[in-house]
Amino acid sequence: MKQKDRTVHNGRHSTEIQPYGTVIDRAISLDDRVRSSACEKLNQILADTITLRDMYKKHHWQVTGPTFYQLHLLFDKHFGEQVELVDELAERIQTLGGVAIAMAHDVAETTRIERPPRGRENPNTQLFRLLQAHEQIIAETREAADWAGKAGDQGTNDLLISNVLRTNELQVWFITEQFTAVGVEGRESEEAAEAAGSGHRRGHNH
Repeated sequence: MKQKDRTVHNGRHSTEIQPYGTVIDRAISLDDRVRSSACEKLNQILADTITLRDMYKKHHWQVTGPTFYQLHLLFDKHFGEQVELVDELAERIQTLGGVAIAMAHDVAETTRIERPPRGRENPNTQLFRLLQAHEQIIAETREAADWAGKAGDQGTNDLLISNVLRTNELQVWFITEQFTAVGVEGRESEEAAEAAGSGHRRGHNH
């Protein structure tokens, strides 16, 4: 006989739980197999979105340098937008009858986004990591949205296109512009230092 899954609280067995990776009945006119596949795809995107969300907060706390203030604000703004996506993705999974991934250790085991170091990194590296994470999420979101449309799951397709994809694409635009600004600023500083050194040498020769 199959043993029932149970949760434990204070050493005592509590009510039955729904195992992760399963779906329960939902009267939303979608086949169980479609809902199960949708939840699997959505949980992958959710795990990666949670990771990106937390990466934004890490960079918000740790950013440094001449562009500190603008990046500090931008990272926190994007963090807030990713928080909304996390809720929307989790709610969609629950709506489909699935179980949304939630705990940090489960997310860490599931995400496809490279784990950043604990220490502080320079702004260019922070921005590059964010772009890589966005690109990962955008690629899997497009793939999942295309699948959902063909499977007749218009609700999932709409969420992925209207919310997840568009938000991530917009954030990529902002991050790319900041990445360019940081790079240009660095080059201008180097050129200014070289020009100052050249002027000093000319003055000294005279």
